[in-house]
Amino acid sequence: ERKNMSACLCLLFLFFTIFAEATYPPGGFHHLSSLRQNRKSSKSKSELPFETRYFPQNLDHFSFRPESYKVFHQKYLINSRFWRKGGPIFVYTGNEGDIDWFASNTGFMSDIAPKFRALLVFIEHRFYGESTPFGKKSHKSAETLGYLNSQQALADYAILIRSLKQNLSSEASPVVVFGGSYGGMLAAWFRLKYPHIAIGALASSAPILHFDNIVPLTSFYDAISQDFKDASINCFKVIKRSWEELEAVSNMKHGLPELSKKFRTCKGLHSIYSARDWLMGAFVYTAMVNYATAANFMAPLPGYPVEQMCKIIDGFPRGSSNLDRAFAAASLYYNYSGSEKCFELEQPTDDHGLDGWGYQACTEMVMPMSCSNQSMFPPYENDYEAFEEQCMSKYGVKPRPHWITTEFGGKRIESVLKRFGSNIIFSNGMQDPWSRGGVLKNISSSIIALVTKKGAHHADLRAATKGDPEWLKEQRRQEVAIIEKWISEYYRDMKE
Repeated sequence: ERKNMSACLCLLFLFFTIFAEATYPPGGFHHLSSLRQNRKSSKSKSELPFETRYFPQNLDHFSFRPESYKVFHQKYLINSRFWRKGGPIFVYTGNEGDIDWFASNTGFMSDIAPKFRALLVFIEHRFYGESTPFGKKSHKSAETLGYLNSQQALADYAILIRSLKQNLSSEASPVVVFGGSYGGMLAAWFRLKYPHIAIGALASSAPILHFDNIVPLTSFYDAISQDFKDASINCFKVIKRSWEELEAVSNMKHGLPELSKKFRTCKGLHSIYSARDWLMGAFVYTAMVNYATAANFMAPLPGYPVEQMCKIIDGFPRGSSNLDRAFAAASLYYNYSGSEKCFELEQPTDDHGLDGWGYQACTEMVMPMSCSNQSMFPPYENDYEAFEEQCMSKYGVKPRPHWITTEFGGKRIESVLKRFGSNIIFSNGMQDPWSRGGVLKNISSSIIALVTKKGAHHADLRAATKGDPEWLKEQRRQEVAIIEKWISEYYRDMKE
């Protein structure tokens, strides 16, 4: 029964387990236990070139009950160094976490700000980071969490942007929104819902088609498997065989103590699933952040870390245990610096304020997934009923699997947005497992898909480095040219 329950959860994002010990696949936007380790961003908050501010935001924008007028203070970051009154405003639509974390990993906006003389604004998503309407009690029950959803978040952004422009006496400034992963979905949806506020959106690695069975349920894990297969067929096979060895060790008389020893855990393991999820987390996240150069987004990693993992696996002598090889490869993700003496598999921390995502995944962000026999992970079928039961048990709410496509669309997106939408860039790198739920073809002359063969999760939004490959530089050049065109057209229209 435990195995069936753990194999049932659908997955969503950039991503949060519903039950940390029982999830397979890891629930949430793939922010599972691996991300909830003691991982710090590549820049400390004090180093970020932003001023921190707080905006008084209404709790509920869509009703007029007295409790709707409760005010919470929404955190946002602002940098006006290059801005001149009347110039463009670049807004990052915050994801499911601490906004400082995203600001420190979205250097593209800072890189292009001087060219556009743009004001930079990063807005934190409600219920994440410091923007918690009910303080430490914000995530305690569905009564408070009921105010956490994408529609409220988009309204927050709209109200804050309007107020900011008024306070700056720069109402004519054009606004372009940027976002990656879940933030990329929000950026695209913001342009569709609030075209009078934002003239365009750059939605990077935004899996807006991962809902309502629009894309094959196996696509996420198929993409990860392909990444490892492209690096090394042997590597793919070793990881695929390691799950059986993991099961075999756990079934031994002293299986869990043996696994604890093999995985160098800080404390004895209580469940095989902790070891399995730890391994899966390493492979999933490494595929997501398979950047061309060394980076420290989810963990400090070398350039093209999938290839480096496979070199570790392929470097073992013939006859070595598949599980030992898989553990050594996973250690690249968790311990690239070599400073970890042991690994904490069952009591992870949440350093980036990600806690609300489990609720979102149980309400509106329902992204069903399954795993085929062809992938390198243990196969499982999507079990919606079991998922619904877990959401009811955890939060007392039922998922609404069709709500996102009802609210924002997605089905027949090419024909719908061709006539209805405009000024959106959907950028994706095909090594990112989320790319298969993204928009990969141009929809119109102004809804553009920029797709790179080797790109990883919102790689284009990262700060430029000397080691960036030419394909990444070209992708960013195209984005800058398109945004420049939007802004020029806006100013030209203002003069008419």
